[in-house]
Amino acid sequence: MEIWPAIDLRGGKCVRLRQGDYGQETVFGDDPAKMALHWVAQGAKRLHLVDLDAARSGSSGNLEAVRQIRGAVSVPIQLGGGVRSEETIRGLLNLGLDRLVVGTVAVNDPEWFCAMTRMFPGKLVLGLDARDGRLATDGWQRTSQQLATDFAARFQDEPIAGIVYTDISRDGMLTGPNVEATAAIQKSVGVPVIASGGVSRLDDVRRLSEAGIAGCIIGRAIYEGRVSLSEAMKFETEDAP
Repeated sequence: MEIWPAIDLRGGKCVRLRQGDYGQETVFGDDPAKMALHWVAQGAKRLHLVDLDAARSGSSGNLEAVRQIRGAVSVPIQLGGGVRSEETIRGLLNLGLDRLVVGTVAVNDPEWFCAMTRMFPGKLVLGLDARDGRLATDGWQRTSQQLATDFAARFQDEPIAGIVYTDISRDGMLTGPNVEATAAIQKSVGVPVIASGGVSRLDDVRRLSEAGIAGCIIGRAIYEGRVSLSEAMKFETEDAP
């Protein structure tokens, strides 16, 4: 099971939101590159970045922070937030990022996303953000009638790197991940699914692992010390605690 420490960027700082609410922000540091180095020192083998400004408005003020993170660490990095055009994809990949999470535009224009996955095979991750099982877009500002499980199945045969599934109601709330919904997504597709949102304790990571989920993004829990990243990393090996 892959463990992905999260670094959420807003205004060049490292922050966390509650349920995607931009009005409920906690700042955890003003040096994202230093934070990246901290997690790598704790054993992180990969990092998950979210550009919250770009997710909300489509434009980013965090590119310099992304560059600094990329220059500071050598582990694979995936980034989501505001990835809505071929130009943006090319630009971010040229920064040295390994994978990009595409959410809003994939939901709004599935045909375009399919074309991009074929143009950049293995580089794009489908980002599915859901509220009550239905897809949310535009920085979680809008909720559609499309069921996440049905939508995920449409990309079964496309060369995507995986799926990041976020249950918005759990994100940043430390109430435990939605294991059942994430497992349903995993069973509906033949690509790795990464769970995001709600992890509050080590047992949450265990439950996801036992459910066969391919990966887990951990945010607020490691920032507040509720989960030790070094302990969580043991789930990437056979000697999980």
